[in-house]
Amino acid sequence: MLYHAYEITHAAISPMRAAARLGREVMSNPLNPMASSYGSRAVSAALEMFINATRRYSKPEFGIASVLVDEVETSIEEEVVWDAPFAQVIHFKRVSPAADARKDPKVLIVAPMSGHYATLLRGTVRDMLPNHEVYITDWIDAREVPMVHGEFDLDDYTDYLIRMVEALSDEGERITVMAVCQPGIPVMAASALMATTNNPKRPAAMVLMGSPMDTARNPKQPNELAVKRPLGWFENNVVVMVPWPCRGFMRRVYPGFLQLSGFLAMNMDRHVDAHVHQFQNLVRGDGDSAEQHRTFYDEYLSVMDLTAEFYLQTIERVFQKRLMAKGEYLYRNTLLDTTQIDDIALMTVEGEKDDITGLGQTEAAHDMTPHLPKAKRGHYVAEGVGHYGVFNGSKWRKLIEPRVREFIRANSNPS
Repeated sequence: MLYHAYEITHAAISPMRAAARLGREVMSNPLNPMASSYGSRAVSAALEMFINATRRYSKPEFGIASVLVDEVETSIEEEVVWDAPFAQVIHFKRVSPAADARKDPKVLIVAPMSGHYATLLRGTVRDMLPNHEVYITDWIDAREVPMVHGEFDLDDYTDYLIRMVEALSDEGERITVMAVCQPGIPVMAASALMATTNNPKRPAAMVLMGSPMDTARNPKQPNELAVKRPLGWFENNVVVMVPWPCRGFMRRVYPGFLQLSGFLAMNMDRHVDAHVHQFQNLVRGDGDSAEQHRTFYDEYLSVMDLTAEFYLQTIERVFQKRLMAKGEYLYRNTLLDTTQIDDIALMTVEGEKDDITGLGQTEAAHDMTPHLPKAKRGHYVAEGVGHYGVFNGSKWRKLIEPRVREFIRANSNPS
């Protein structure tokens, strides 16, 4: 009923939202002689704040039109190169002779399936394009996947990753897989499975960034919340059924709107301050600052549903029981052996001030791969960087990306 109540409330507010749009247009119209007055600007700003607070945020676009490759303006074309019911892989094809001449290594960026869309990594993709052939996992909103396609759990996620890596690996080429946050565990699982079977298309390298590999190390608020209550509490209180007429009607999910409330609650003061400043910027007519706010929140407030089985397994296996860290992780009821990884290079990246994945949690991945030579390892802690700064922003561009780039090149296509 919770999901139905959410949808009904959204529909009920629609007439008010339409009226607010009309009022904003009237108050800010150049033909309105009072448009430039403080009162009109304040009313117009208030109406815009109401519209943005109540509207539904659709999936954003990547919108990367071009990048510089060897100082040559290179256009970018998005192409879907792998497709399945719960995910697709997007290739950001670089179109220029300069890009073709480079023969850059392939990198599959595994975006987190933890509420936000893959477009949250837009900056990550853009900054890697000048030096890599970049692909990204684009997870599908579970509410849009019909029940005929069955369930999707953590083991299915792992299977998807294996199939993606195999599809992107040409003859004699082994690619790099870069996991941002949540996918660290399934990327490690997929790599271990491929290493155990000596799969010739196993990754050449893994880069794990802010990933919760062992949540007992320096636990943060999300870790504490996950272990505070039994698994049944999560199933009974945050798992709901997708309502009609969504394509995923009757699918059990952890809905995006509940995830978003959790995201906001973690830093409520910061978000309130940001919206107060936005109101002030709109009243002042500070268009640049207002647009920056809109761009950030258009992305931040766009969320997707997760399948219940994937969400609950992640809570249980990763946060509550820490199965991978303890060497007890089961893949389809078979014990997974991460010690089989001996030639897949491993780099871990952490932010000193990460308030989601505590310092040391990602580095724990090295303890899971004891047979990996020291020459194939790397670890970097970015000083003064929080969780999102690990993969986006100025410190990512200046401090982290160059080190990741160097590591990938040093371990591409090993013989």
